[in-house]
Amino acid sequence: MGHAEWARDLVENLLRKPLPRRWAHTQGVAARAESLVPILGEEADLLIAAAWLHDIGYAPDLVDTGFHPLDGARYLRDVHQADARLCRLVAHHSCAVYEATERGLLDALNAEFGLERPELVTALTYADMTTSPDGLPLDVSDRLAEIHSRYGPEHLVSRSISNATPCITSAVRAVQEALADVRRRPAVEEVADPQAH
Repeated sequence: MGHAEWARDLVENLLRKPLPRRWAHTQGVAARAESLVPILGEEADLLIAAAWLHDIGYAPDLVDTGFHPLDGARYLRDVHQADARLCRLVAHHSCAVYEATERGLLDALNAEFGLERPELVTALTYADMTTSPDGLPLDVSDRLAEIHSRYGPEHLVSRSISNATPCITSAVRAVQEALADVRRRPAVEEVADPQAH
């Protein structure tokens, strides 16, 4: 069983019943991650697994600090001994350092979970920040506006998202450009070598 299949089964058991809307969002983020296979190649399975698991820290039984990236990554590391790269992606998804700063948890986050390859972090941010709470594709500006409206202007999540906006929009733009580059490449046609026969 690959990372992605294991991740899907794990998160479904933790989110589907207690948090059906979060489960819908998670399914949409995973589908968005699957669309990135052309630009990720052999690392696609890891990214898709991270997409399934990115919000696992919201599961009621896992909430500890109230900062879902850290709670989720700790659970994956401590309970499941999950791949360290997967834990790092969950811990740092969607420019999480900004909310960690607001919550006074930046030192803990960085001490426990180093940074993962920027291309993978960027891809996970794209998948999360272009998916609505109901799991539907959404423009990043609409997604950011939805978060602000859900939490209100004074909430620390709104403040974090405001500070993270350049990081988030840059990540989305980078992935969109990479996908566009892949689409522009001409299909490689195999030409038979007449000398080969």
